[in-house]
Amino acid sequence: MTSFVGRRQAVDAVKHALSAAQLVTLTGMGGVGKSRLALRVAKDMQRAFPDGVWLVELATVQDPSLVAHAVAAAVGLCDRSGRDLQTALADYLADRQALLLLDNCEHVLAGCCRLADKLLSTASGLRILATSQEPLRSTAEHVWPVPPLPVSAVDGPDADTSPRQSEALMLFEERAAALIPGFTLNDDTRVAAARLCRRLDGVPLAIELAAMRLRALSVEQILDRLDDGFRLLTTGYRGASPRHRTLQATMDWSFELCSTVERALWARCAVFAGEFDLQAAKSVCSGEGLTESDVFEGVAGLVDKSVLFREEGCGLARYRILETVREYGRQRLAETGGQAQLRRRHRDYYLGVAEECDADSCGPRQDELVRRFHAEDVNFAAALDYCLTEPGEVRTGLRMAAALWFYWIVCGRLDKGRHWLNQALDLETAPSPERVTALWVAGWIAHLQGDSAASLTLHSQSRDLAWRMKDRNMLTRAAFLGDEQLWADSLLRALTGLDQVRRRRHAQGYGAALALLTCALGAPVAGLPGEIDDAMEVYGECRALCEQMGERWALSWIAWNIGVTWWAIGDPAKAYEHARDALRSKSELNDQVGTPCCVELLSWVAACLGDPRRSVVLFGAAEKMWEPIGRPLLGSETLLKWSGESQARSREALGDRAYDDARQEGARLSRDEVIAYALGERTSSSGAPCEQPAAKNEPQLTKRERQVAELVARGLSNKDIAAELVISQRTAEGHVDRILAKLGFRSRTRVAAWIAHQQEN
Repeated sequence: MTSFVGRRQAVDAVKHALSAAQLVTLTGMGGVGKSRLALRVAKDMQRAFPDGVWLVELATVQDPSLVAHAVAAAVGLCDRSGRDLQTALADYLADRQALLLLDNCEHVLAGCCRLADKLLSTASGLRILATSQEPLRSTAEHVWPVPPLPVSAVDGPDADTSPRQSEALMLFEERAAALIPGFTLNDDTRVAAARLCRRLDGVPLAIELAAMRLRALSVEQILDRLDDGFRLLTTGYRGASPRHRTLQATMDWSFELCSTVERALWARCAVFAGEFDLQAAKSVCSGEGLTESDVFEGVAGLVDKSVLFREEGCGLARYRILETVREYGRQRLAETGGQAQLRRRHRDYYLGVAEECDADSCGPRQDELVRRFHAEDVNFAAALDYCLTEPGEVRTGLRMAAALWFYWIVCGRLDKGRHWLNQALDLETAPSPERVTALWVAGWIAHLQGDSAASLTLHSQSRDLAWRMKDRNMLTRAAFLGDEQLWADSLLRALTGLDQVRRRRHAQGYGAALALLTCALGAPVAGLPGEIDDAMEVYGECRALCEQMGERWALSWIAWNIGVTWWAIGDPAKAYEHARDALRSKSELNDQVGTPCCVELLSWVAACLGDPRRSVVLFGAAEKMWEPIGRPLLGSETLLKWSGESQARSREALGDRAYDDARQEGARLSRDEVIAYALGERTSSSGAPCEQPAAKNEPQLTKRERQVAELVARGLSNKDIAAELVISQRTAEGHVDRILAKLGFRSRTRVAAWIAHQQEN
């Protein structure tokens, strides 16, 4: 008797399923709209079933053996032969083209399954459409899960709060208009209503109950009171079934259908703040009467009953619970008094995950770690919140926030990481190893955001505290000040700090990711003042360490550093090659900070090699990427100066209007589009091809480099070359590395062939 909103694709999909399967069961949690969808499909398909479409309402049938009686009553069968009723129904429907809609089967599953198998084995023209929170498990069954209504994004680039784009918002507006004549969402209420629908997970029953509260409350007031949603959403249609009049009644109905194990697990799963996997469920929820085997069976049962939704992630099955279902579980958990213990076990598990990821952060599993960090984001936040609000747990919070450095930095969650670290550091000020590391990571994040003053302060505090505690491992981590002076005036101090870290690492065999990154990010310090040999030595050391460990992220920074070094000494073609290599790796790892660094460098190269429009498109894209991170280019005055010079050159070449158009075009591109464009795999909207810039001339070697190349062609080793030219072996190695880089070769044999070709010509 109310309008059917949205679900057009769902209606078509269910019709298609019924054309291929004899039995289709619509599954989903209570209130998600299974019955409404089934009724709409049945109504639309009446012409396809000339012998009738029959609705069998089973909500009031308590005994599975009475399902056949309900079906017989619905189809008008009055059999007095004394035969088994199921057999009589099978005979009655045997030659008919009919559709049976069995509504609300979850509490009489066995009876529904037996009857369906009996009827479908004899009636080839019969189709059955069932609704249930749990599949019937018939051999003929095709299960079609009914999802909540789609909810549009409220914030961010994909935000769209128009009712036309959100079926959930459309339902809210229509139901509200039926109660309040003339009601429409306006600019002031639309965003709040969209947030309300999102908080209610797009569940139609919850949205309809919320709309009924508009007679007494505004949209904003309803949203503010949703923390106690089960007391707020208590006024429904009087004509509805008792279990659909309130959200509490709907959840109670679902809960009663669960086994004892499933009920206990439902309550315990409410401790998870987001998705979780089976191992997390076993670790957090087992004990106190539940074995790990119980947890496995309970998870499977709750998935069947549509309490949990199965998702794919990180190569494993993961489970999602809607917020309304989670809130009901919290209520049940509070009744048992087990919240405190479950929250601690939840924290302990995710602390272990964070430290396991930290230990693996310098190896070949980095792309897997990125996916896992994103999947566990809200659970990490819940665990940190426990640490910072529970007495005596703040030091553990410091430990966990520092262990998550890879997530904060590589995955671009700089603001979030700095928030948690600063909170923990403010609450726990006593000297400790955890504080040293947390100060270090907080300083690193500040550096990447371009906040040099805060970064220097935090790193100085970390170094001083490590010195006071006489812990050389911590001092190694704290001696990151070389990076703080990157691109700055005090290059000698930076080189000294970097050398200290490298010596400590060699002395202690310290190969953790933090020390490795110190080398990787510190390498250009040696290059910019003209000490190319020193820079190449650091690059080589870092590359060897990365390749030995299968590390990719720091290796991508090395490639970027080499590109910047070539740019600094005037070889844009070589800078382009290394920047592209770095960008490929960073895009695979979803490096939020490194990606705009690479795009900026490619922008400079394009301007230098005569493609100002491409340069400006890339600059506009990078500029947009920097907005959620912090100050562009890590706040480096040298890098910002080069960027400004590049843009001034491009503006002069294009003119103000064309420059602004290109810049806006770059800002409109999605992240994937930017990367494809920067790598030359996508044309711009103007249709211009994105080809690799070519060097203007044949690579030119200096006089000394030519000498070294000729000695390489003669087969001399670096040691022999050093003796021949009366230079250090390290200098000879640096010359060879530069020759290989300039010529784009990977082996000394290619150099020999190139020399031979040059001499022939």
